[in-house]
Amino acid sequence: MIRKDYLIAALEQMARDIIDHEEELNRLDNAIGDGDHGTNMARASRILVMELPEIVDTREDLGAILHQVGMRFVSEIGGSAGPLFGTLFLRAGMANRGNDTMDKAGLVMCLEAGAMGVSQIGMSTEGEKTMLDALFPAIRAMQKALEVGKGYKEVLAAGVAGAHEGVEYTKTIQATKGRASYIGERSIGHQDPGATTIEIIIRALYKAALEYIRE
Repeated sequence: MIRKDYLIAALEQMARDIIDHEEELNRLDNAIGDGDHGTNMARASRILVMELPEIVDTREDLGAILHQVGMRFVSEIGGSAGPLFGTLFLRAGMANRGNDTMDKAGLVMCLEAGAMGVSQIGMSTEGEKTMLDALFPAIRAMQKALEVGKGYKEVLAAGVAGAHEGVEYTKTIQATKGRASYIGERSIGHQDPGATTIEIIIRALYKAALEYIRE
């Protein structure tokens, strides 16, 4: 079962990995957007790292922890990314409200709830060159791994592979949502920074699992 120690470790891994990829995310966003996606995500991540010790001391409910992360992202990330990434965590928190443990099916359910929330507020779906082009493939890959009885680490590894395939797919399509849609066909050939951030997040979940989850 997933407990608070794993979730906190995964969130710290996620935040530090986003910070490490700040320049890459800005470079990707500069090609098709405002060029500040990495800066915005890293700013929120630095604040999250500073707040994690307090979260450890005051929160046991996994849903409440995810809710706090979502609120931090909403308040600190500029542009559309704040509400979108914030909603990902807020909806995941709602799906796990009141629980101090989570099984692997629950983890996938949280991600699915988050993805559906992002789709709703962004009025978007796959194939529009957004974060959903990595998120939904990651979830499908994890669901397939669950169906054949894979363990936590294998489920998360499948999610990483699915997210990566989705990121690669964004290079081949035209953006029809968000800032990147303004440049039309010129967005083809460029990797979506939001989808790239999703891969970083899913990979962080996997990296933390290597240390904290036995199965």
